[in-house]
Amino acid sequence: MKTLRLILGDQLNQQHSWYEDTNDEVVYFMAEMRQETDYVKHHIQKVVAFFKSMRSFADWLENEGHEVVYYTLDDEKNLQDLVENLKQLIDEHDIEKFEYQLPDEYRLDEQLTNFCDEIDIETEAYDTEHFLTSRTDFTDFYEGKKQMVMEYFYRDMRKKYDIMMLNEKDPEGGKWNFDQSNRKKWKGEPEIPTEKQLENSVEEIYEMIQKADVETIGNIDVDNFHWPTNRDACLDVLNYFCKNLLQYFGDYQDAMHTDEHFLFHSRLSFAMNSKMLHPKEVIETVISYWRHHKDDIDISQVEGFVRQILGWREYMRGMYWKEMPNYRTLNKLDNSNKLPDFFWTGNTKMNCLKHAISQSLNHAYAHHIQRLMITGNFALLTQMHPDEVDKWYLGIYIDAIEWVEITNTRGMSQFADGGLVATKPYVSSGSYINKMSNYCKDCTYKISKKETEDACPFNSLYWNFLDEKRAHFEDNQRMNMMMSLLNKMDKDKLEALKKRAQDVIANPDKY
Repeated sequence: MKTLRLILGDQLNQQHSWYEDTNDEVVYFMAEMRQETDYVKHHIQKVVAFFKSMRSFADWLENEGHEVVYYTLDDEKNLQDLVENLKQLIDEHDIEKFEYQLPDEYRLDEQLTNFCDEIDIETEAYDTEHFLTSRTDFTDFYEGKKQMVMEYFYRDMRKKYDIMMLNEKDPEGGKWNFDQSNRKKWKGEPEIPTEKQLENSVEEIYEMIQKADVETIGNIDVDNFHWPTNRDACLDVLNYFCKNLLQYFGDYQDAMHTDEHFLFHSRLSFAMNSKMLHPKEVIETVISYWRHHKDDIDISQVEGFVRQILGWREYMRGMYWKEMPNYRTLNKLDNSNKLPDFFWTGNTKMNCLKHAISQSLNHAYAHHIQRLMITGNFALLTQMHPDEVDKWYLGIYIDAIEWVEITNTRGMSQFADGGLVATKPYVSSGSYINKMSNYCKDCTYKISKKETEDACPFNSLYWNFLDEKRAHFEDNQRMNMMMSLLNKMDKDKLEALKKRAQDVIANPDKY
């Protein structure tokens, strides 16, 4: 039976069972499409990385003996729409059956489901064979529970896959979570090795994208593109992380510094989210390296890394499929402001935002605390509409695919889901930023000041936010202490803080 198999740009899994055997009756289809470049304005490095990785994957398929139809963005046959391209191929190749791997974005899942309902040939959907949980495992796990706390899900995953377990119920190291050990400020020591250097020219793809007038954001060095775009390069980055960065990863995973963009982070999220690396092989590789180097690497360094992949990554995907499509409309705090212009330029006098945003524009990357407690914190304190924030995060980061982006952004960062992901909003004054970074040292604004013109804007924004959103947090036990402090605050002082904050909210690009 002549079969057409679709491979999406984030389904680059060489280990999938589809590829175990070659079959003359099977045609694989991949395409670079305006449908995918244009649904949000993406970082130029993100578009380039996906196209380069897709081409590498298509080359691998052909070398393995599979028949591949690949449409580049400028291919004359490319209709730039997934459904239209599929219809054209079905006619051209006399296709009798259409197969695809389940998409990880709701919009594509809906598009393909509708397409299969419309066509009159046999269709079949397959698992991507990538995640450690199914779409519904998360929902089943939390059925009947009042709160969907990630920690319990994470512990269950550790037990289920026997990861860092002494026996069926006891974790290695005597604790499930070493988060308290993962909050050190980096002050120049220990020395941070440079990121893994990859020889990767992307000039041809970049020029094609420019010629097609695809609107993008951010910057790129086409001669020195340091993101891995094939499986071998991804494995190189993984091994480099183990040998050079793992030793201090946990200690400094929340740290931020003006001179360092990556610190001890692995830079593996794109490799995993495009499925060039499987999460279990990443976890097993890191744990195996640790077991052979226990004298040099503490368990706290490893557990913090495993928790991000085995815990948060699977948790966020489960939340996505449980709550979509309604999740993308949630705005429980009724925030309505627009993003300031400096989110697109980095031109702000607030040093923390300047560095976090400029880094994002230059590298298509910022680590989780920069996303959560710098840009996300400011967006929430200034009460920006979660739609605006979603679009920015989905576009600017190389690893941003909706299933993982929207739950982290709309949920954990912006509290727009009212507490489904996070039990309290992740907001802070400037004190936390000062604690975890050197951003405040050379800032125009003073971290010690509260409501004066030279005061750190985060200080007044924080108390203004708590005051304006009182009704949302009155019954939140985790907010009791801060709400109590707010209630005891001198009225004149609170009024001065609110006046300062309202000016920041009304005129963010002035700051």
